[in-house]
Parts: sequence; structure tokens; C-alpha cells
Amino acid sequence: MSTRNVARFWEWGRKIICVGRNYAEHAKELKNELPTEPVLFLKPPTAYVKEGSPILVPHYSTNLHHEVELGVVVGKAGRDIPQTSAMDHVAGYALCLDMTARDVQDQCKAKGLPWTLAKAFDTSCPVSDFIPKERIPDPAGVDLWLRVNSVTRQKGSTGQMIFSIPYLISYISRVMALEEGDLILTGTPKGVGAVHEHDELQAGIEGVINMTFKVGKRADKSPRSYEMT
Repeated sequence: MSTRNVARFWEWGRKIICVGRNYAEHAKELKNELPTEPVLFLKPPTAYVKEGSPILVPHYSTNLHHEVELGVVVGKAGRDIPQTSAMDHVAGYALCLDMTARDVQDQCKAKGLPWTLAKAFDTSCPVSDFIPKERIPDPAGVDLWLRVNSVTRQKGSTGQMIFSIPYLISYISRVMALEEGDLILTGTPKGVGAVHEHDELQAGIEGVINMTFKVGKRADKSPRSYEMT
């Protein structure tokens, strides 16, 4: 796959693999135990949204949270990838947000249900333009930040991750084959919080890329209000 095509991963990538609780301070702020192995969940391609289009709050949530993350774009397919060669499978990176319906996630966790409703709704994965691999020579030393209405909420370094990018690539590839254009979200630092309709989110990788998104509201098309069963 050419670099030009990989650069448009959000148009044809088949899956988004997300890693939860990969920063100790974030796990603590949500009162979660530190994981002993990666916590994985998926988002569908319809979760992608690019600058110029809004993040839409799902009609069944009243507590939507931001989570800024470094995304890894897969450029070479593989399974059972050793850590020693994991970075050979990386085409580049992206700045990403893992938008989370926190109220729904809390309900899911309490009932022992999957997080799909909380994590996989349309526009739940805002992404920047593709960042070529050479622009981030050390992905373990990336500074991430996020502001809501110009107020800083999150600021952290990928050096704080519990599981490294090579480890994550190796671990995930032993569960499911990685394909060209797949995106791996590597977790978020502390400072997550709520956003509301009309808010403006600004996020960045220090010295590399910035992006801005507005928050909108998805209309409730259902005949009755959403209730979790």
C-alpha cells in the first residue's frame, strides 16, 4: 500500500483498535485498577470524523467526555508480530480523540456489559491529518494536550504509558491480524472531562500538529427515550 493511500486511512481503514487504561493517572482518576495486560475495545469506521465536521453527542448520553490520544497507523499487515519488529509495521501516526459517553460507560461497567454504546457511536473518533513516521522519531516521547474553550484540560506525555507501542502492536496482533490502514489508539493521560453542545475542542501534539472540533448534538430519531436494559 502506498504512503499516499495510507495517509487517507480514515477513508478505507477497516478497524480502530483502542487501548483503555494505558496511563496510570487516568486509571486512578476514574477509580479503575491498573491493568496487568492491555484493555482493548473497538470502534467502527463510522466513528471517524475530520476537522470541519462536528463531534455529535449521542442522543442517549448527557455526559460526553474527551480523551486525547496518540494514534498509530498500520502500514504493513501482520499477525503474531514480535515486539522487536513491531515498529516496521507502523506507517505513521495521527492525533486522535476517543470520545466517550461516560454515563453510559458507567452503566455498562456496573452491569458487566460491553462498552460499545459508550465508545463506538458515530463521530466518536475525531482524527487529524496523517503524520508521517519520520515526523515523530520517538513515539515514546510525545507531548499531548487538549483544551476546551481555550482552557487546558489534558497535558501528558506518551512516556507515561503503561504498555509501549511495540508491546501493544505485538499483543494486538496475537488477538487479531493487523491490516494496512488500521488505527491503534494508545490511551489517554489524566484530565478527561465533560464537553457540551457548542463547545470547541482544541488538541495537539507539541511541535507536530493541532486540530479543532466543535461539539454538536445528534437528534433523537427514536420514538421513545433511550433506556439501558
